[in-house]
Amino acid sequence: MKVAIVGGTGAFGRALATRLAEIGRDDVVVGSRDPERGRSTAEELGVAGGRNQEVVRDVDLVVLAVKSNATLETAAELADAIGKTPVLCVASDLRFTEAGVLPGRHQGSLAEEVARIVRGPVVSGFQSFAAANVVQGDPGDALICGEDSDAKTLALELAEHLGARGIDAGPLANSRALEGMTSVILNVNRRYKAHAGIRLTGLP
Repeated sequence: MKVAIVGGTGAFGRALATRLAEIGRDDVVVGSRDPERGRSTAEELGVAGGRNQEVVRDVDLVVLAVKSNATLETAAELADAIGKTPVLCVASDLRFTEAGVLPGRHQGSLAEEVARIVRGPVVSGFQSFAAANVVQGDPGDALICGEDSDAKTLALELAEHLGARGIDAGPLANSRALEGMTSVILNVNRRYKAHAGIRLTGLP
């Protein structure tokens, strides 16, 4: 499986690429709006890299790992280049207030909006992952939701490569809960100065 990480120069994208490179995956490419930054980051991490529009072509899965406020704009910019390739959206819409981190939406999810922009199937997941835990190979459970079974299988396989237990969390509408969960985890991490993740009990 060849994976393109859009936003691979950011903290979470770098964590994904770093871990995949460490376990010997040589089929990872990282992208950036700035092609030179993409290439230099890729060289630093030991993977391939370049401009976003270039790295998303001829891959099996595109991971949309840009900042949440750039997710929809980036999806629109890359829609033609991505074509019908499956997309994994890892973003969460959040509001940072004095009281704490809050969900940014009262209805819908970023992943559902991405699905209305790109032509390929969209799945959502990894919102409970802390970048530090990804690098260490212990990110917790990966809850993945989406409508397309083949796209979901790719995302679940990627999660397993990262050291996570991949769990099918149902249709894409459930991404609303996954994205909202991010605010809960961030508040916990802030309160306890931790890098908490999620693990479900009672599963075989």
